[in-house]
Amino acid sequence: MRHLNKGRSLSRSPSHRRALLANLAQELFQHKRIRTTLAKARELRPFAEKLVTTAKKGHIAARRHVLRFLSRKSVVKSLFEEIAPTYAERNGGYTRIIKLGPRIGDAAPMAVVELVGYEGVISEAKAAEKAKKAEKAATAKAKSKAKAKAAPKKPAGETREKPKPKQAAKKQAETHVKAPSAGKAKKAK
Repeated sequence: MRHLNKGRSLSRSPSHRRALLANLAQELFQHKRIRTTLAKARELRPFAEKLVTTAKKGHIAARRHVLRFLSRKSVVKSLFEEIAPTYAERNGGYTRIIKLGPRIGDAAPMAVVELVGYEGVISEAKAAEKAKKAEKAATAKAKSKAKAKAAPKKPAGETREKPKPKQAAKKQAETHVKAPSAGKAKKAK
């Protein structure tokens, strides 16, 4: 029995579990919304909320404390300069868990974890990726139009017909068909 053992083990060692939660928190602070399993989401919530509460203090010791868990300095910067100030008047409840259906492969219950107040916000990386895809599609469309214009058009009267098979070759092929062989004579019993 697991008396006095709080939290979920998530089938990982303690160091692996800490690394998993730190990586999930980094992704949450960077993208403002992530999709994961329900168990991981429930473990992530208190971890991420404690980091936001620490970031709300804003002093250098708090920044160093958060840097113990988050390795990307750009994420820590956005946490201290963007996310924490928006929650200055809020006492907890910085994240929201939305349950999704089961995952296709193993039927694990899935969930979306998002920062409250950032529901419609997409990260700069996703916005840049969308813009890049749109630009790529536009250039591909322009190239196809240019190819269509560059291809020489044939006059209406000059259509090329397919050559008809020669009748003589066809008749010759029919006459040279082998007759079925009689086969070996059956042995008498």
